[in-house]
Amino acid sequence: MIRFLFRCLSTISLAVAVVMAVLDATRTVAAEALVMTPLGTSWAAISPDTMERTQAFLSGQISPEAWNPAALSILALPGFIVFAALSLIFYLIGRKPAEGQGRFAFKS
Repeated sequence: MIRFLFRCLSTISLAVAVVMAVLDATRTVAAEALVMTPLGTSWAAISPDTMERTQAFLSGQISPEAWNPAALSILALPGFIVFAALSLIFYLIGRKPAEGQGRFAFKS
């Protein structure tokens, strides 16, 4: 059940990464220059309220350093790279373990 959840999260993250990459590719062709939209810009355009609440939560509940250096550096990265990395992480968590791994495992 948990493995299925992480595989679904991986698929959704990969779909978002592809959509964001297609948007950036379209903007690149239109501008005739490389365009990579930062995650913070995309998030602020879609839902600025959730971005402000996340900032307030991280600064108030966890630590002010959790927002300034950590979150802002992630928000400065292109969105498709962030979601592709999330997809890879979720996939690695949800993958099936290889058979025969272990100290005394023998394959016949």
